[in-house]
Amino acid sequence: MRQIDLHVHTTASDGTYTPTQAVELAARLGLSAIAVTDHDTVAGFDEARKAGEKLGVELVPGIEISTHFGRAVHILGYYIDPKSRILADTLVWMIRERDVRNRRMVEAMAADGIPISYERMRERFGTAIGRPNFGQILVELGYASSVQDAFDRFIEKGQKYYRSRKMLSIERTVETIVRAGGVAVLAHPFQYRLDDAGLRELIEHCLDYGLGGMECLYSGYTAEQSAYLLRLAREYSLTPTGGSDFHGLNKPAISMGSGKGDLFVPYELLEGLKERKEKRSE
Repeated sequence: MRQIDLHVHTTASDGTYTPTQAVELAARLGLSAIAVTDHDTVAGFDEARKAGEKLGVELVPGIEISTHFGRAVHILGYYIDPKSRILADTLVWMIRERDVRNRRMVEAMAADGIPISYERMRERFGTAIGRPNFGQILVELGYASSVQDAFDRFIEKGQKYYRSRKMLSIERTVETIVRAGGVAVLAHPFQYRLDDAGLRELIEHCLDYGLGGMECLYSGYTAEQSAYLLRLAREYSLTPTGGSDFHGLNKPAISMGSGKGDLFVPYELLEGLKERKEKRSE
């Protein structure tokens, strides 16, 4: 069976592989297709697409957007138009809010003598800077032994240097993805620690705004968990998707394609996603 990975992050947001390097890795692993789903940006897609054309790896334009629904919830967008004006205008607002949050984190660290230059971070990481990027810097400066250690002791919610940011509403996020020509997909549902009733409430709410899929195969999910999500997807007529959530060295326990070792996302899920996209376009 042909294998794919529909959840890959690059240096365009908080991954450690450039878009080209990510595609090169996918090719070495024998993956037929990957989706570049950077946080709040589509800046890495063109580079990845060009590398995919050379190496025979199919590239799916994607994005991952952080929203809120009583808690932080992530929505993936697939087959969005990277040049959509609607999407671009929304991303400008989101990057601005990231920038405000990031500068507050830098100021808090500077007050304690941690010498982080935000201008240099922007030069190195671009505009979609996330907490994993701060984690990288803290490791390089010797304040943490790993990115996870940096999160645990400094930048996770509840820790000294964590600062919140304004997020797009889940309603507007789903609608924006749909209006940009894409399929909106609920990412890693078990991450939200909802019971069955809570997850159904989330799904039903998003359906009203155009939700089209759910990530059913994901790093660390057991066969039972995936089977439950697949049943739920069928019940709500959602297209199932799957991916590793690869971030390179920022999530060293997660490998592209295989996740934490036993993930296998078949190409047929991408075919289902394409069918969903085509039906929406009719």
